[in-house]
Amino acid sequence: MIENTRGSFVIYSLMVGMVILILALALAPAIADFVGDARNVTDGDSVGLNCSYSDNISNFDKATCIATDLMLFYFIGFLIFLAGAVITAKFVFGED
Repeated sequence: MIENTRGSFVIYSLMVGMVILILALALAPAIADFVGDARNVTDGDSVGLNCSYSDNISNFDKATCIATDLMLFYFIGFLIFLAGAVITAKFVFGED
């Protein structure tokens, strides 16, 4: 029996892409909590950046607050982009 390797690889890449997409969506709440804890006021054992009161912090801390705030977008966006790349790579660069 002749196997269709192109079709098998397309199904495999779709499955891997969907796993990466589900992983990105599953990690989003945990990363959002991490970013929220990092930006909050120092409280007990948790150390925060105190980003709410930008009048009392230095410019370096303000830049850290902005970078920490963008971390969620960049991390989840990269994982979704990676999932899309895995799914479409075989269609674009596939052999006939």
